[in-house]
Order: sequence, then C-alpha cells, then structure tokens
Amino acid sequence: MKLCIFDDDRIGVALGQDVVDITDVFASSFRPTWPYPKYDWIINNFESVRPHIDEAIESGRRVPLASVRLRAPVANPGKIIAAPINYKDHIAEANNDPQINHGKTFTDLSTLGVFLKANSSVIGCHEDIRIPFPDRRTDHEVELAVVIGREAKKVSRENALAFVFGYCIGLDMTVRGPELPDFRKSADTFSVLGPWIVTADEIPEPNSLDLSIHVNGELRQQSNTKYLIYDVQRLIEYASAMYTLYPGDVIMTGTPAGVSPVTYGDILEASVSGIGTMTARVAAN
Repeated sequence: MKLCIFDDDRIGVALGQDVVDITDVFASSFRPTWPYPKYDWIINNFESVRPHIDEAIESGRRVPLASVRLRAPVANPGKIIAAPINYKDHIAEANNDPQINHGKTFTDLSTLGVFLKANSSVIGCHEDIRIPFPDRRTDHEVELAVVIGREAKKVSRENALAFVFGYCIGLDMTVRGPELPDFRKSADTFSVLGPWIVTADEIPEPNSLDLSIHVNGELRQQSNTKYLIYDVQRLIEYASAMYTLYPGDVIMTGTPAGVSPVTYGDILEASVSGIGTMTARVAAN
C-alpha cells in the first residue's frame, strides 16, 4: 500500500493515477490524549484500522494524483536518524573532495556514529527546498528512508525488519562546511520525504533497491542499496542500541557517490525502485 498525505493534510492511498481519500477512517477513530504520545498516531494504529482502509479504498473519493499537493508522508516524525556516510564510493568521494571533508578523514559508522536531524526540516516533495546560505555549497543526497512502525529498543539484526512500517524516498539536503552535520543538515526544508510510504509488506527485501537522482534531467547519483555498508537491518539494530525508536521515526540510510551542488530553480527527480519517483524544486529562500 502507498500511504500519502496530501493537500490540507488529507490522508490517502495512491492507486495508479489516483489518490483515494481515506481521511475519515482515521478521523472517526482518532482520540487525542494528554500528554501527546511520542509516536505517530496514524502509523501506530494503522493495522487496527486496515480493514476499514480496505473498505474505504473500494468506496472512497478518488482524485487525480496529478491534481494533489503531496506533503511529507510522515507528518511529524519524533526524530530523524541519519547515517553520515554509508556507501564505500561516497567515502572515497568525500575523502577526495576538500569541500566535503574540510580536513577530516571519513571512515564508516563504526567510528562516525549516526546523527539526528530536526523534525522541523521535514517537507513533502511538492514543497520547495530553500537554500539558507546562498554563498555556500548546498548538495543533494538521495537516500532510502526507513519508517519505523513499532516501538523498538535494542533489537537484534535478525528481528529488525519486524519493526519497519514502510519505506519512502529521502533527500538529505546538505550545506557543506566544517560544522557538525546536525547543524548543516537540519535547516528548514532539508529533509524531503515522499512521495508516499510503501508499506513493508510490499518491499520484503530493502537491501536490493535501485536509487538515483536527476537534476534538471542530468543523472547525478545512481546506485543500489545492496552497497550499503550497514544494511537496513544493521542500521536499525545500531540506532536502537542508542535510542528508543517509536512509530513514525525515520532512519535515513545514507547516500551513494555523486553528490553535487544545487541552485535556485533546479528540479530534482529522485527515484527508488519499488517506491517510485518524487520531484522537488529548489527555490529562493
């Protein structure tokens, strides 16, 4: 199932060239609580209402996909955990580019760890990416994003996929510089998620997905998640050893080689097999 959020925070399922509005399924069962939970309510309760979703898909209002404005499919993740470098070709690229490494030597996650991105950086693919420092290099980084579906703490690699709700495409936008990555990668609009979440039952093997990005029609990055140094299961194991993961938390798995600058007016087309393609635009800040 392709679960999306569109227009004025409507909840939908993408089917072919249409979106089926299933907002009422969740609106009728939503009961706000205090204090607010640490998890995404929709994702946490998805399985309990799935039979009603299946009914709504048959009878719900359909709108053309081309006519809607897609928002981030996880509206407000509690945290975004990101791998700073997780492909060998990107390690080589970073170590050979002084504008990326700024005198540092990159290795892998065993020494670098992961970092957190602000949830205020999240947007959908139909919202503009804005460059906060026009005088500094800002790069695109296409990634597979993992959406957590169950509370997870110190899970084993063998059981890790049982805690996944689904997958989406992620753009980890990055200002190059000497500062820590959580500063340079957490600007507003710097975590583009979309175009929807494909539920985990439709992607049983996340470690064999093609991913790519075109900028203004030019291919910039192309790889496959089989080249991840820490694969999806190991990333979940690694992250959950440090943090409690909650439904709706997002893990950005890292980007392959080919990162390069973007500027105002650029059109970014990011694709991951099994998920689809999302198109985002870079606008003036």
